[in-house]
Amino acid sequence: MKKQMICFLFLSLFIASSYAQLKQNFYQKTCPNVESIVKAAVTKKFQQTFVTVPGTLRLFFHDCFVRGCDASVLLANANAEKDHPDDISLAGDGFDTVIKAKAALDSNPSCRNQVSCADILALATRDVIVLSGGPSYSVELGRRDGRISTKASVQNNLPHPDFKLDQLNTMFAKHGLSQTDMIALSGAHTLGFSHCSKFSSRIYSKSGIDPTLNRQYALQLRQMCPVNVDPRIAINMDPTTPQTFDNAYFKNLQQGKGLFVSDQILFTDNRSRPTVNQFASSNTAFNQAFVAAITKLGRVGVLTGNQGEIRRDCTLAN
Repeated sequence: MKKQMICFLFLSLFIASSYAQLKQNFYQKTCPNVESIVKAAVTKKFQQTFVTVPGTLRLFFHDCFVRGCDASVLLANANAEKDHPDDISLAGDGFDTVIKAKAALDSNPSCRNQVSCADILALATRDVIVLSGGPSYSVELGRRDGRISTKASVQNNLPHPDFKLDQLNTMFAKHGLSQTDMIALSGAHTLGFSHCSKFSSRIYSKSGIDPTLNRQYALQLRQMCPVNVDPRIAINMDPTTPQTFDNAYFKNLQQGKGLFVSDQILFTDNRSRPTVNQFASSNTAFNQAFVAAITKLGRVGVLTGNQGEIRRDCTLAN
């Protein structure tokens, strides 16, 4: 037991020391305009397609939950994270946002190969949140890029649409994230879309419509997702303001309009309902909690110093 405690303390100190090396002005001497260059590239991509927003946000989350925030999800190889079934639906526009921002930085002589792809993704995530009406916040920088990306590392490391509260809390707690952090980060489902297969069991089952799902909403979903629907068809996660980062997600949960089981459980479970009600009644409370949570998420498993590298190409290890 004593040995386990020492190992846990060592791990905690290692994690803390890694993210302690992150700082907002990390590139002040090497690439002082990093934030404005990335923002301009992200804004240009956003003007081309709104999918830039949910695509980039989801990419950041999936990256950080597997091997930490090291841009390993961007790597392309014969056995890459991005090819795992849980990652296969990641939008190409998310990847393209990072690649375009990297190209913009590399076109600046002082910034070429100075900024990690992991930091570019973290900055781009903040920028898409702001572009869709969400809160701005300072991004800690100094991450290095990982060299390893495997399908196996994704297995059982990402939350599934059918998760209940205990499963969600257990998975988020592994990364030092609390229940409040988990609920706040779930609020990102105010943006983006899902394919019908991810929630079809809630509207088509032998026992009928999931009783925790608003019946009128369920019938609308059946119209949009008929049996044998084209698997490419996607439905907005937030039926009210799908292109605005706001607290409508939580108001929807109060009405039984959470698309996934893992969404609606946040309201139906008495342990998490008070937080949902708080965020539904105050957009400010939600924004503050979200900023705190995504800042903590950005520290998960980071590589710093000589633990990783700065990739010359975000899709290939050096």
